[in-house]
Amino acid sequence: MLEERDSMEMEATTERPNNNQANMVSNSNIISTAQNTYRIFAGSWNVGGVSPPEYLDVQGWLRPNNINPPANIYVLGFQEIVPLNVGNVVRSENRKVCEKWNSLIGAALNDKKNKITEDEEGGEDEEDFRCIISKQMVGIFISAWVSSDLCRYIRHLSVSCVGCGIMGCLGNKGSVVRFWLHETSFCFVCSHLASGGKKGDERRRNADVAEILSRTTFPAEPFTNFSTKILDHDRVIWLGDLNYRICLPDATTQYLVEKQKWNLLLEYDQLKVELMEGRAFEGWHEGVINFAPSYKYYPNSGLYFGCDQKRKYKRRAPAWCDRILWFGKGLKQKQYERVESRLSDHRPIRAIFMAETEVLRAPKGIHS
Repeated sequence: MLEERDSMEMEATTERPNNNQANMVSNSNIISTAQNTYRIFAGSWNVGGVSPPEYLDVQGWLRPNNINPPANIYVLGFQEIVPLNVGNVVRSENRKVCEKWNSLIGAALNDKKNKITEDEEGGEDEEDFRCIISKQMVGIFISAWVSSDLCRYIRHLSVSCVGCGIMGCLGNKGSVVRFWLHETSFCFVCSHLASGGKKGDERRRNADVAEILSRTTFPAEPFTNFSTKILDHDRVIWLGDLNYRICLPDATTQYLVEKQKWNLLLEYDQLKVELMEGRAFEGWHEGVINFAPSYKYYPNSGLYFGCDQKRKYKRRAPAWCDRILWFGKGLKQKQYERVESRLSDHRPIRAIFMAETEVLRAPKGIHS
């Protein structure tokens, strides 16, 4: 189900080249192409329906070790930004919660602490990053930010949403953002797949993946060959609460988690098995997992459910529910890890990619 671009979107793409003129110039061999490499930060967090408090510090997630932002582009996906009840499903959007998250993200990315700003030197204090697009669909929220110096090279922003719930229209399963950076197309999928820890529930998650891939479309624009499906894009990243579990008895899983036997646990990870058998995400890639399962924790605690006999909660075995995958060439993952925040029963995760991007260049002596 295609959605119009959200009014929260801010399209900062001035001085764009005319496509027809660019094609004419390229066809006459005046313009050549080159490769630039940019860093992309992809992050996912199931926040469990908890509205972010004003004091929440997301810098530890977005800016490791409090260094300058490690990427040129940030794409952040959230799940359960509102409680998943009937009222929120029908209403679909909650602008106030989205604005809270975007405010926190912007403050973290544009932090001026320990830096001499242009304002202090007598000039204007400009933002380092700008939100180019954001969209909520029930509990799903995706927000994309680009460094200010790249904004004018961003084109053809679009968003598409797919509900896999009631009548295939209401639901909480996927929001997809795409754009062009220079001459390379990027697509980012944020999803919350079917829940359930029983054997066979992975088939419902596989079905959600197939439905998102088949039903997501973007409008074709005249006189262009722009991608209309997810896998038509040059660089694709999928992030979210994919909800795949570990196919072992709960007690065995908890024992192996305590012993930090990640490699042994991953042999029984549903997503790894489905990838290997070609039943879901065929042709996709995931980086090496060297971190503890991101789910499920007691509220405001470092303990997994079931590890504290004094607490009476429904038993849930730990799992790597939160994942980031990529498809296609031109992407190289440099970092893949979880972050320690106790806002919800999930831990946020992040990945940093090096992305090759095609750029048009005029030969020496040719001026526009």
